[in-house]
Amino acid sequence: MIPEVTFAGREWLQPVLGLGLVVFLLSLWAHWKSLAAPGKRLVCFFLRMAAYALLAICVLEPQAVRQRAKTGQNYFVVLADNSQGLQIHDRGDARSRGQHVMEFLRGEKRAWRDTLSSSFEVRRYYFDERLQASRDFGELDFQGPSSALHQALKGLAARFKSQPLAGVLLLSDGNATDAALTPEELKSLPPIFPLAVGSGSALRDMSIDRVKTTQSVFEDAPSSVEAEIRVQGFAGEKIKVTLVEIAEPATVARAAPPARPGRSPSTNELARLPTPDQTQTITVPSGQPVVPVTFRFRPVKSGVSFFKLEASAESGGAGSEATLLNNRRTVAIDRGRGMHRILYVSGRPNWEYKFLNRALDDDHELDLVAIIRIARREPKFDFLGRPGETSNPLYRGFGNQDQEETERYDQPVLIRLNTRDKQELKGGFPKTAEELYEYEAVIVDDLESGFFTREQLTLLQKFVSERGGGFLMLGGADSLQDGKYQRTPVSEMLPLYLDRVSRTPLEPGYRWELTREGVLQPWMRTHATENAEQERVAAMPPFQVVNRLEGVKPGASVMAVLKAASGTPLPALVVQRYGHGRTAAMTVGDYWRWGMRHPDAQKEMAKTWRQLARWLVTDSATQVSVELQPQLEDSEPAVKVRAQIKDKAFQPLDNASVLATVQPLPQEGSGTNRVESFRLSLDPSAREPGVYESTFLPRWPGGYRVQVVATNDAGAEIGQAEGGWTSDPAADEFRSLQPNKPLLEALAQATGGAMVEAGDLESWAQSMPNRKAPISEPWIEPLWHRGWVFGLALALWVIEWGLRRRSGMA
Repeated sequence: MIPEVTFAGREWLQPVLGLGLVVFLLSLWAHWKSLAAPGKRLVCFFLRMAAYALLAICVLEPQAVRQRAKTGQNYFVVLADNSQGLQIHDRGDARSRGQHVMEFLRGEKRAWRDTLSSSFEVRRYYFDERLQASRDFGELDFQGPSSALHQALKGLAARFKSQPLAGVLLLSDGNATDAALTPEELKSLPPIFPLAVGSGSALRDMSIDRVKTTQSVFEDAPSSVEAEIRVQGFAGEKIKVTLVEIAEPATVARAAPPARPGRSPSTNELARLPTPDQTQTITVPSGQPVVPVTFRFRPVKSGVSFFKLEASAESGGAGSEATLLNNRRTVAIDRGRGMHRILYVSGRPNWEYKFLNRALDDDHELDLVAIIRIARREPKFDFLGRPGETSNPLYRGFGNQDQEETERYDQPVLIRLNTRDKQELKGGFPKTAEELYEYEAVIVDDLESGFFTREQLTLLQKFVSERGGGFLMLGGADSLQDGKYQRTPVSEMLPLYLDRVSRTPLEPGYRWELTREGVLQPWMRTHATENAEQERVAAMPPFQVVNRLEGVKPGASVMAVLKAASGTPLPALVVQRYGHGRTAAMTVGDYWRWGMRHPDAQKEMAKTWRQLARWLVTDSATQVSVELQPQLEDSEPAVKVRAQIKDKAFQPLDNASVLATVQPLPQEGSGTNRVESFRLSLDPSAREPGVYESTFLPRWPGGYRVQVVATNDAGAEIGQAEGGWTSDPAADEFRSLQPNKPLLEALAQATGGAMVEAGDLESWAQSMPNRKAPISEPWIEPLWHRGWVFGLALALWVIEWGLRRRSGMA
């Protein structure tokens, strides 16, 4: 703080000025008459006047007046970082960063602490994931999972809002794991004086960073884990990255997915799936700080699974790393649960259903329910009818049905396959949303639009746009444009314009060929390499039944085309998003020809059917769904559990009771398989209808599984949903091992503080009382009553006299 200079002897100003004028004139006259050189005379004149001016100022009694902190009236906070990031040893240092902090706070060098305490009321705090008060910093163990630095400073400002807080001494490495403060929040902070802990020297370490999980309908690898291994000091060495599924104890209750009626996955079926336990050995390239790694596999069970991703040096030199706490991550993969039910509707028995049903039967998560028409509305055997009879004679004598229950002449003859019970689809194609919305996808094959009522066609459109279902129309003699779907609600959601038919003559054979966009989609391929995929497509037979449409709607994607000997290619498989769902159109009506060639071709065709069916039901909505949103709750990492509840018509349901059960995975190395579960009652959201939410604070790192059960106002269960997440604060804590000095410098500059060096703690503590403080007092220091002032004046007189004697002026 710059002091203010005042003069206590102002009454002597006029005599001093008068005497000074006399001295000036006499000195000027005396030096002017001298015979000495002009330069020497000028120097002697100025020395004499300077000595007189210095003595004259002393007569005026100058003094410095400054404001300094009033002793014992201001608070000062010493804030220490207690996160596990301070367990790191800098290169060449036998002590950890935390041990250095303890030396500053509780070591023998306590002079700075006594100096600070002599002028301020010192308060001690430490922080990791939360801010806590301390008596003497004996609580520091440097085991905190995260460094909520900004929230700790914000909390101090709130606690001392009405108190005179002069400043904060911050001992930290600056690696904050929480969100930065806003400019408005920075203005509310007292001056921050950071002491950066750590040398910042290059450390030998590897860490797992940026883990990403994805799901696909690619049958060979529907799940993938992508990670970046950040390495430092391992150039040219080999590292091992391992992904292992975490075995959960039997005490963890998991809701079993609904099984397909009369069938469960066989042992052989599960055995052929790739095991998720994998290890990759990678040589670290020189000059590359980040090494990417990808695991692709198919989990053997549905629902949420947890995996351990771990990196280590192949040579086993783990002890040379700065820390091992960032070498492991827990990964959650949600494969979804429950049986995906698909409704297949066909205008006649055909080969397509045979191969489609056989293909989906090998997937234990897909359930194909079929309605196949074996006779149209026009009765074939009307000559067998009796006078006045309205029922269809094809059904006479079955089940002792009376005339009102027997199929009528004006109704088609339908058969139902793979239904859940005798009542499912008894009335034919669903007529209500509650009945149709039980399915996640609808496949229409070789069936004209006249089979459906106008209300059913509109219902199909809402099934896709509102419910979020999938819709696929297969080509055939009675499909697409030949099925008279133009100007119907179905034509609006199809990815092709049904009124744009190619005018080129029909050719004897069309070859299937994938587009570039189709090659890039995993669910369109059956082989891992593009060359193998091209060989597979080249072996497909030419197709004869083709709906020659050529108008693709904007936003639609052409996955495959049909090529003939002449003419332009025609779309073969086109897909698009529509509302909340997705639609597809296959213009080929004899796709089954591919499977008739040999058994290997039949297997490949089955695989394409399964992947296409998986694509149809991907992202399909359910009555009960759960969403997990990471957030901060009182500066602590938390997860908001949001459940969306819908009725059978998939409309938001507001009067439901929603209960969530959170089950953490047992801690590795804890020696117990006991799992403590937590129950949350989800409250209705004030902003969104049908949404219920609550917040959960994880107690320890690892995986967490949440199961949501919703019941209606009558107590009947609506449905269940499951989700999972991982809490891994160490990933952010050890994202960087170098001290973040730029962050600390920015905090000091924004709050009016300054950086403090470890060797300057004593001088810093001595200077703190002279800084601006909320409660201060004036402090007066005389500037004239000093030995050096009189010594300087005497020295000037002596030098002036000596020069005059030497020059013969005296």
